[in-house]
Amino acid sequence: MNNKAVALFSGGLDSILAIKIMLEQGIEIKALHFSSAFCDSKSKSEHKYLAKSTDYLKVPVEVMEITEEFMDIIKNPRYGRGSNMNPCIDCRIFTFKKARAYMEDIGASFIVTGEVVGERPMSQTRHAISLIEKKSGLDGLIVRPLSAKLLEPSLPEVSGIVMREKLFDIQGRRRDIQISLAERFNIKEYPNPAGGCLLTDKRFSDKLKDLLSHGAYNHPEDIEILKTGRHFKISDCAKLIVGRDEKENNALIGFARPGDHVFDVINIPSPIALARGNMNNKDRCLAASIVARYSDASTNKIEVSYKIIPSEVIFNLTVKPATEITIKSIRI
Repeated sequence: MNNKAVALFSGGLDSILAIKIMLEQGIEIKALHFSSAFCDSKSKSEHKYLAKSTDYLKVPVEVMEITEEFMDIIKNPRYGRGSNMNPCIDCRIFTFKKARAYMEDIGASFIVTGEVVGERPMSQTRHAISLIEKKSGLDGLIVRPLSAKLLEPSLPEVSGIVMREKLFDIQGRRRDIQISLAERFNIKEYPNPAGGCLLTDKRFSDKLKDLLSHGAYNHPEDIEILKTGRHFKISDCAKLIVGRDEKENNALIGFARPGDHVFDVINIPSPIALARGNMNNKDRCLAASIVARYSDASTNKIEVSYKIIPSEVIFNLTVKPATEITIKSIRI
């Protein structure tokens, strides 16, 4: 066993602290960041924190994209889900297995994580931590610097490579000790602990359930579009996505595929809307009325145009704005 370790690195405060504590003990660290369509780390702000953190820590970081492989786990988690679509235990087993393979590839001896006992109700209980460690083939090879003193000593601790007396016994969801450690280590910028995994968000999970129920997942871009706009179930065969600002309008145009409908209100400021699926004229009228509802129009007769990609032929519909009752009944 050597003093080289792979640190699972989210860019959040816990993982920053875990790495810093190991570096203070002279452990050689290679950081591994898992990127997927389900993580807020795709956002610019999270990328900013990730870059700042690795720059501060002065450790190399490997970014591993896992969306495609992870989809199979989301569809059929062995250990169940949390309150939404989050298969937390299966997710941890999956990422630890990936980390183990990476560890072996680079000749490292153990894994470091920022896990805190009791911080996350599904994957960071003592039972879950033990289960995940065993199922990932890393029994005894995971060092958790923030909570190590609450757990059985890992092999690196037993062998003396890691000094257990310099590790911590943090537990629960309070962040006082972590914030104090951040001040001690002069860590000034780190992301808010809220958020992170979109699979824990009810609205996003509802959209994902709808996507999977229709067998409509084909590509990671199908997940990206779930993060954009307001989503409506027009029928069992069609869905409408309405942009909320100019950025989302442009994004929806970029997402458009052959056969998709693109809606816009004529001569009045309004969102762009993208409809996907098989649509009849009744569906088109409903979609147009929803787009009209979110426009700046002040009349009950509104002209809405649409085209079917890739054609540039424009069709017009005259509709009334959808009622609030309709909006609520079909919004996903």
